[in-house]
Amino acid sequence: MSSCETCKFRAIYDRKPNSFLGRVWHWHIGFCPGWKKYFKDLSEEEKQELLKRYNLKER
Repeated sequence: MSSCETCKFRAIYDRKPNSFLGRVWHWHIGFCPGWKKYFKDLSEEEKQELLKRYNLKER
């Protein structure tokens, strides 16, 4: 299991996306190498779910 799945900041974003820490997490995943590896290792279905859930653009 990747630490991205259990990340405390991600959980904060899931609960309160507009909170300061939630916004920091969303900004952080734009350049985080751990998140990029985690995202790359997901199935296509899981990727699409996260793209929609977190309002991300495919990279």
